[in-house]
Amino acid sequence: MIPPTLPAALKVALDAKLEGLSRNDAAARASAISRTYRDGGGSGTIRTEADALAYALARMPATYAAVVASLNALSEIRPDFSPQTLLDIGAGPGTASFAAAEAFASLERFALLDRNESLRALGIELAREFPRLNQSTYSSSDAPTGLAQADVADLVIASYVIGELSEEDRNELTTLMWSKTSDTLLIVEPGTPAGYARIIGARQQLIARGGHVAAPCPHDSACPLTPPDWCHFAQRLARSRAHKEIKGAELPFEDEKFSYVAVTRKPIISGRARVLAQPSLSKVEVSAKLCTASGLLLAKVPRRDKAAYARARRWRWGDAVMDES
Repeated sequence: MIPPTLPAALKVALDAKLEGLSRNDAAARASAISRTYRDGGGSGTIRTEADALAYALARMPATYAAVVASLNALSEIRPDFSPQTLLDIGAGPGTASFAAAEAFASLERFALLDRNESLRALGIELAREFPRLNQSTYSSSDAPTGLAQADVADLVIASYVIGELSEEDRNELTTLMWSKTSDTLLIVEPGTPAGYARIIGARQQLIARGGHVAAPCPHDSACPLTPPDWCHFAQRLARSRAHKEIKGAELPFEDEKFSYVAVTRKPIISGRARVLAQPSLSKVEVSAKLCTASGLLLAKVPRRDKAAYARARRWRWGDAVMDES
């Protein structure tokens, strides 16, 4: 498992970009960009180097943490997965590529694509601090065009991308991404009901095309959750001083909520259940909502079962735990 914090070299590179930067100006740019995304827009408002840097300072730590949490979950279920090639779709400043490079020492080739020239330029500059990414290719194109020209990769990642598309375009992109996936496709979206709905739509589409869910679900059946409930997780990360200034935040930490699905071409037999909410701990028992191979389960582990209770006390939201149902 790798930590959710940005690698030291990446922090240094971002800090160097802060020299002479107006925090107030960066905060205003970041706020405007965030507002556009919340309103359903894309990266079109990121037009300059200053815009790209403001976006990276505000969003890169949280996006990195969410992708790392998803990759950690995938690695836990598939400890033998050793991808050699990566395709990063809608790569932005390269956040998912940096996370994958940390998660998989086996990766040898990195291909990134994004149509936003400012984000692409920043990603290329930041990658210079990572010897493994120095030889990466970064295509300037929209996702459909870039994917049509891209080589098949062992691991394909689309983080915070499909939310910018219409339902029809999302379906087409999901089909195209799967065609470029030789092993595993990871899709990460915000942990909102709308983000979860997009993940579920892609999940259903990929299963119909022969895919198998590696994480977070312990099965390929329909999601057992019903509205207003939705499947999402949270990753806590520390905020740097610059991050707090850009975000206008007081707390020294941030909880990034996200939804994700990792789909592989090989059937998965893990024997694990997924903890869907923070367990409730009392002197009598541990109660936890689990997604199991046979559906939802409200597990109650009594204190009198000392061994099981000791294990359950360590359960955390998002963990993969032994399915004892």
